[in-house]
Amino acid sequence: MTDLTERARVPVENLRWRMDPETFPFDTTQELEPLREIIGQNRGVEAFRFGVQMKKSGYNIFVTGRPGSGRRATVKQLLKEITDKDVRPQDLCYVNNFHNPETPVLLRLKAGEGAALKQDIKDLIHTLKREIPNLFSSEEYTNAKKEIVETSEKKAKSFFKSLDQKVKEEGFALVDIQVGQVKRPELMPVVDGQPTPIDQLEEMAEKGRFPREEYREKREKYERLKEQIEHIFKELRDLQKEIQANLEKMDRAAFMNAATELMEPIYKKYDDPKVQTYLDAMREDMADNLNLFQEQPQPQFMGILPVASEADRFAPYAVNLLVDNGAQEGPPIIIEEYPTYKNIFGSIDRIVDRSGIWRTDFSKIKAGSLVKANGGFLVLYLNDAIVEPGVWQELKRALKSKKFEFHAFDPFYFFAASGLKPEPIDLDLKVVLISDAYLYQLLRHYDEDVGKIFEVRADFDTSMDKSDENITRLTEFIRTITEEENLRTFDRSAAAALVEETVRMTGRQEKISTAFPNIKNLIMEAEYWAGKEGSERVQAAHIDKAVAAKIYRSNLIEEKIQEMITRGTLMIDVDGAVTGQVNGLAVYTLGDFSFGKPSRITATVAMGRAGVINIEREADLSGSTHNKGVLILSGYLRAKYAQDKPLTMSASIAFEQSYSGVDGDSASSTEVYALISSLSGVPLRQDIAVTGSVNQKGDIQAIGGVNQKIEGFFDCCTQLGFTGKQGVLIPHANIKDLMLRKDVVNAVENGRFHIYAVKTIDEGIEILTGRPAGEKRKDGDFPEGSVNDLVNQRLKALAEGLKAFGASDEKNGRKEKKKSPSR
Repeated sequence: MTDLTERARVPVENLRWRMDPETFPFDTTQELEPLREIIGQNRGVEAFRFGVQMKKSGYNIFVTGRPGSGRRATVKQLLKEITDKDVRPQDLCYVNNFHNPETPVLLRLKAGEGAALKQDIKDLIHTLKREIPNLFSSEEYTNAKKEIVETSEKKAKSFFKSLDQKVKEEGFALVDIQVGQVKRPELMPVVDGQPTPIDQLEEMAEKGRFPREEYREKREKYERLKEQIEHIFKELRDLQKEIQANLEKMDRAAFMNAATELMEPIYKKYDDPKVQTYLDAMREDMADNLNLFQEQPQPQFMGILPVASEADRFAPYAVNLLVDNGAQEGPPIIIEEYPTYKNIFGSIDRIVDRSGIWRTDFSKIKAGSLVKANGGFLVLYLNDAIVEPGVWQELKRALKSKKFEFHAFDPFYFFAASGLKPEPIDLDLKVVLISDAYLYQLLRHYDEDVGKIFEVRADFDTSMDKSDENITRLTEFIRTITEEENLRTFDRSAAAALVEETVRMTGRQEKISTAFPNIKNLIMEAEYWAGKEGSERVQAAHIDKAVAAKIYRSNLIEEKIQEMITRGTLMIDVDGAVTGQVNGLAVYTLGDFSFGKPSRITATVAMGRAGVINIEREADLSGSTHNKGVLILSGYLRAKYAQDKPLTMSASIAFEQSYSGVDGDSASSTEVYALISSLSGVPLRQDIAVTGSVNQKGDIQAIGGVNQKIEGFFDCCTQLGFTGKQGVLIPHANIKDLMLRKDVVNAVENGRFHIYAVKTIDEGIEILTGRPAGEKRKDGDFPEGSVNDLVNQRLKALAEGLKAFGASDEKNGRKEKKKSPSR
């Protein structure tokens, strides 16, 4: 073992940050005050407060962050804290426009007045339906109408009396003739004491049965009398119209007097000019339709559909209370969980009447969450809302114009339009969109309106600094959850274990996770295991049990892969040394669960000019980042070994038994080690797995998922057997990211497993081969026998061999040309 190997060994204390329970000033979290503030999101909270308090147009808020970062709960809490509890938005009502029913009128009333007006109008209609019929049937009113009718009847009788006398004097009579359902008087001459139709008399005269001269006299009298009779009947009809007009005028005057008296309290209660105008129009319309107050026959049925009921007859006078803020304490805060077009923007409902025709009116207008949140805040999940037809465009239109106009959204609108155009509603609200950063960036790039209507971005972080203050706040958060969910208290060991787990969630020793929904779940699951064991308190062992149980619920695929490695289906060596072969490490992500597993990487070298061949790329299994890593690898080889000679070789690199895509550059250093081993002929240790990115200067760069990668190889060694020499080679820059499982740390502490951190390729190759890498001298050569010297000599041999092969091939070509016959 070289001195470098010892120097590169990562001390046990650096493998996992530990929280000493004794540093907590409490025995259980029951002694703490619940957390009432938001922690770990200073940037996002400050931006959100600015957006809420900025009253200018366009300053709606776009909240971005990863799912599970507590965006929803934080937004809800901030809105409750920031908003003014004394401010309540107006009630909104739609009422009938009696002059143009297709354009309902909007009434804006003080909070609570909308419901009061609706009830007052309802009570008024109920009272009118009772009092107006009583008024019309009262003895005084009936007598007055009877007097008018009797006067007109006397006048009509005098007309008929004089007419009847005159008709008789002329030898005629008025006879009532039945025509269908109606009787009408018909003038007939009297012949032999009997009324005879004039047409029949004419027929008798033509047949000689009645004197012709006498018939002509009768005919002349008939025409003269008939004209007089028609004139008299016209006067009677005019008299009847006059009587009817007087009766209607009397009814209208009586109704207006009664209605005005009954409506006087409502006029005094609501001094809004639009309400006063509405009341006037309603009273006038009722006066024009007094038949509404007459007793109606029982509903008749046509098929299965009844005619309009009494309630339907008075529906035009009701108030459609669109938004009732009477019980609202402060501005409304609406979180729309199901952001469909109808839920956000409301609708104009329609019904099919008994004629089979679509019908609607102002009472069918229904408010959505946008209108209900007017004067307050509407919170939407953009990922859900943006896929709903029409939602995004309508939302932008409303926010840009600061007005909202109801209309029916129907993909088949050309078959069934609503026909209503309600008065638009002025908007004064803040819209909060919750989304991820990727969708935000897409919209900012492709939709120019986003920057105009969402001026504020509140970006939520996934971690916070691991300060004493934040650790204290985290323990107070535990206290809050145990109180809210009625859970067992946590002792100091459980609190310390939970803090350690939140640090592990971030993958950085100096940070604490702010994924509070996940932390809350861990708290509740740990309490569950404490309950299963009958413990009065949640202890550190219960935290560990909850973490292990969650992994067990998700790691079926990990176990299957490990089984294939154990039985040799997937070939992984954890002992010995092999030339051109090394164990790389990859991270598999399955939803919210990630795990690491080793993958064999091999390299072969031969004479040629193809350079480094990425087999994964040739098979279309390599991602762009991995391709970049291989190109950087080639740059490193040229910079180090090809300053005095061309880099002429054909090398291939492959992830063995990899049948799906490969991406990322965390295996680029591993691929360099395999190539160097293949070129030098020096075998690499198979008991050390490797991870790390490399640059063209040969520096080892940090990678992600370092803990999962180490633990993945550790689990393989656990199954295949420990030798005491196994370990993992990681970038030195990743030491601060180490937060390994306790069993891995214990194995390192007991000398069964090892973690090495390196800064350069040369350091790594020395640990993997047990031989000095060799630093380049001023003359461009490397120390004799070093790994780099062996590589350099092999590359020279390949270049010279290729040159000699080319010269020999050229010489043979000339000989063949001399032997060929001339033409």
